[in-house]
Amino acid sequence: MPHVSSAVMTHPVRLAQAQDLADRLRLGGLALDPAPEGPPSALRTALVAWAAADPEAAGHHLVVQDDVDAPPELLEIVARAAARFPDEALVFYTNWHARNGAAARLAALAGASWVRAVPDEFTPSLAVCLPAASAAAFRAYARDSAERHDDELLSVFFRERGRMSLLAVPNVVEHIGTTSINDHAAQGIRLAVCPTSAADAAPLLDRGRVLEEPGWVPYMRYGEGYIRLVGQEHGADGGRGHHRWRDALPATGLTEETVGAARDAHLPEELAEEVARTFGRAFATELWTHCLLLGRQSAHAARGLGPLPDGVPAEALDRLRHSAVATAGPAGLPPERRPEAGPDEVRAMAAFAWTAVRAGERLD
Repeated sequence: MPHVSSAVMTHPVRLAQAQDLADRLRLGGLALDPAPEGPPSALRTALVAWAAADPEAAGHHLVVQDDVDAPPELLEIVARAAARFPDEALVFYTNWHARNGAAARLAALAGASWVRAVPDEFTPSLAVCLPAASAAAFRAYARDSAERHDDELLSVFFRERGRMSLLAVPNVVEHIGTTSINDHAAQGIRLAVCPTSAADAAPLLDRGRVLEEPGWVPYMRYGEGYIRLVGQEHGADGGRGHHRWRDALPATGLTEETVGAARDAHLPEELAEEVARTFGRAFATELWTHCLLLGRQSAHAARGLGPLPDGVPAEALDRLRHSAVATAGPAGLPPERRPEAGPDEVRAMAAFAWTAVRAGERLD
């Protein structure tokens, strides 16, 4: 396996937390913010972290942020992934509420273990592994940038090189806490899209299928459903705009009549009322419609993946699918409502979401 060096990005206010993480996971040194009294800048600290890679080495470098948790097997899992994809940028955490998170959720339902990141969104940077030469190239590229968000600049860097990162669909890295040094606290609770045990993730990431192009991707934000369209990154806004699902349907081959007929035939009223009691009927309807579209598109993507490779446990894939659906409801809530999603609410939303996914899998 290739050598994987590592560094933990941190700020002095989280120094003890970062050191504990590095010790528990046997990671390399800490990359301290070189100007902690200055304006918040994740990129400033990321440059220190990526500088810890040896540009002359043939190995890889992993940069982890200090507000994560992960299993003791993390370095081994990363090294095996780097051996499988030696020239790729590999991302081991994806936010449950982002477009990339939606692509990972779709990939999980399709039966894939990796998915190519969308080009019109930030690269989730809580745990990223780059070939040493790519790490050096990114550092040179970013050194004089006025951007303060490393996740945004990573995406620009990958886009300009013509190849976005590969996202690990099973997430063994989890975000902890809701505070943010870089002004992300307004996004509320931010967790992994497909939290997965190391025992399940290892064979999935070693041998599982890669979804290179998921096609259009349904996602939710602030309680409403949207669709990321194929090629929207080429628009005047760089693809950063959001298309409500009704407006985007003509580009998907579906019609509002088709969606409405499926909803009338398959939406379970009792579960809908259970979700609506806490979060309102409008949210329940949007969640069900979103998951209907998700089921349809994941079934379409699955047809292009080919047979399941030997050594990929079907039961691990099944648990991955259930993990993906379990996060769809809480991730789709407005940030201020996510704390209301306790275990009972999450179970109800997951049961409700599954009825929509299964109905969507039967759509043409």
